[in-house]
Amino acid sequence: MPGVRGLPPGSARVAPAAVARPPGRGGARACLEDQQKEDGMTATSVALIGANGHGLHHRQNLVEPAERGLIRLVGLADPQPVVDPPDGVPVYTDHAAMLAEVKPEVVIVCTPPHTHLALTRDALRAGADVLMEKPPVLDRAEHDALLAEQDATGRVVQVNFQSLASPALVRLRAAVAAGELGTVRQISVLGCWRRDDAYWSRSAWSGRRTVHGRPSLDGALANPFAHAVMQALAVLDLPVLRVEVDWLRVRPIEVEDTATLRITLSGGVTVLVAVTLAGEEHVDGDITVYGDRGTAELAFREDLLRLPGDPAAVLVEGRQTLLENLLAFRASGTPLLSGLARTAPFTTVIEQLRAAAPPYQVAADVLAVEDGHRTLVGVNAVLRRCAAEGALMNELSTPWGANGPDRTANG
Repeated sequence: MPGVRGLPPGSARVAPAAVARPPGRGGARACLEDQQKEDGMTATSVALIGANGHGLHHRQNLVEPAERGLIRLVGLADPQPVVDPPDGVPVYTDHAAMLAEVKPEVVIVCTPPHTHLALTRDALRAGADVLMEKPPVLDRAEHDALLAEQDATGRVVQVNFQSLASPALVRLRAAVAAGELGTVRQISVLGCWRRDDAYWSRSAWSGRRTVHGRPSLDGALANPFAHAVMQALAVLDLPVLRVEVDWLRVRPIEVEDTATLRITLSGGVTVLVAVTLAGEEHVDGDITVYGDRGTAELAFREDLLRLPGDPAAVLVEGRQTLLENLLAFRASGTPLLSGLARTAPFTTVIEQLRAAAPPYQVAADVLAVEDGHRTLVGVNAVLRRCAAEGALMNELSTPWGANGPDRTANG
């Protein structure tokens, strides 16, 4: 049993049968396998920086493509002892040592956002393409620095906004471009989830605005609902002109768990995001596109799409993972679905949110508390109305009262 670089030997190993395997899919996945066979390509070497926490999810997702011969896991790096490292895979506490020794072709960066710039830059300079967890970085200066690093190294960064891999988004964009909705005036996101006290203590940066003097912004907008925000921005892929926010928290954390965010895009189209992690009934993060000739609805995680004239939502098949898309780009130049440049509008929004006043905490008497969950009573109805009307919470009457000053991020 190999020792762990920087750690005592004899770490526990996980049996392959203990790892969950996602169901197989055909289509784009089969085409990628065929391409590799035709070209006589060997499995792409993949390394993971950030092997614990959410990194465990990435490790599970690597099982199936490894079994299909698309990739081989060649290294794990984490400053903390790695949980259940797989047999035969070297483990490092120093990512730079791993990059130098195993020379991976693809590196997955799954670490807190404030570490992304340095780690991704190191991977690019080591000659690897990168799949980086969202959010990519937290200001445009860092985003532009990574874009420049891509150009200098000739490598690429794919940001793990899974919603951009949705074939339903492709179908929706085509419908918008063809004029099926007429002129688009508003895109709305409505999401109501529940996260308990344990969620906000899952790591040292959970619920924090800054960590060691660096921005973190581990709130509802930048983390759990980031996929929906990015997908809403990607409907039109237009520059961001203005960002406004009204946000709050139901527990003593530094970030928001409930927010309304209004983004004005070039041309005057607005994106209204109304989300909470203290919700009542669950709403996954549905996206609605309002045009002067009709409305479209997209379930962002289920690839369900209803266009004008459709009696019901239709499943749009053909989704592939962003790792598979990155492998296809490397094999045949297939365009990246979530390349770093495409995610720049999201980083613009996050940068503006950093400048906004901190979220305010609501009074305890407007909450229902049970089993570690704090529910903001009446929040679903308020957010649903905000999403439909394009309004921020502080522009409406809410059950928790007139919540203080305007929380506009800019303008």
